[in-house]
Amino acid sequence: MRNHRMLSCLAAVLGILCLLFPHSAAKSEETVIPPEWPVPDYVTLLLQVASGEVGYTEEAHGWTKYGEWAGDPYCQWCAEFQCWCVNQVDTLYGTSLLNRVYPRYSSSNTGRAWFIRAGRYVIRKGPIDEWGYQWLKGRSSFIQSGDYIPQPGDWIFFTWTSDQDTDHVALVEYCTRDENGQVWIHVIEGNKPSSVARDVYDLNYSRILGYGTVHDVADITMSGGNQGEKVRQLQQKLIYLGYLPAEEENGIFGYPTADAVKAFQADHSLRPSGIANIQTQQLLDQEVEARQDEDPANWIVMDEDD
Repeated sequence: MRNHRMLSCLAAVLGILCLLFPHSAAKSEETVIPPEWPVPDYVTLLLQVASGEVGYTEEAHGWTKYGEWAGDPYCQWCAEFQCWCVNQVDTLYGTSLLNRVYPRYSSSNTGRAWFIRAGRYVIRKGPIDEWGYQWLKGRSSFIQSGDYIPQPGDWIFFTWTSDQDTDHVALVEYCTRDENGQVWIHVIEGNKPSSVARDVYDLNYSRILGYGTVHDVADITMSGGNQGEKVRQLQQKLIYLGYLPAEEENGIFGYPTADAVKAFQADHSLRPSGIANIQTQQLLDQEVEARQDEDPANWIVMDEDD
């Protein structure tokens, strides 16, 4: 009877924990979801470095080696941990990842903003502030929660407040699917709450804002004032089709780019708004692809075997 009561109490406690922490209540029977894109060697190295740090615990008053490396030994150190790991890969293996593939940052929102400018940020749902709605490449509908399954090496941004600021970041190891079809994200994270640890999050966990991605997997609505790699890619396509002078490739969505978008829209029976929305960009991609197919410079001449 005593053992039965202990088991009943344990089950009750586990049930309460699942209610309090639904994001980390991963199912027991899971299968690993194969990555949709190739995992770069540098991601494997980064995960090895981060794995080796699991169990590290901050010292008195919150001191960490990650914070000291970043310039503030007593800071909240989730971002510092990940940036330190990237720097370790660069130092040990001669790569150049920091500030090229991944950002070096400390303050809230800076890391997310870096990925947005780099053209490698995927929101969980809704629009990106000061930009617009996103869609995954090859799809014709805007991203909804659960559409994107993060890949190894992605950075996952969280908010603990209602103002949508990024309050925490973690490194994605892999994802799994349980027997009920639910997807779980397995991560390594610093400052959890005072150590480096692994955790598991529901793919649809409401505190997930989005992902800084290894691969360029999504496009986004653009308009005047936007700056970054996505704008540069848009300008390159407009230049290729003759709608924009080559000297305007600067990554800044100003009046020349808006006028070029309007001209393209007018020529293709779209409302000339100057906003590069999903219809405009997908039609632009089709036009570029068709032009490239007709361009002799892109043809490959094959020798016939006698």
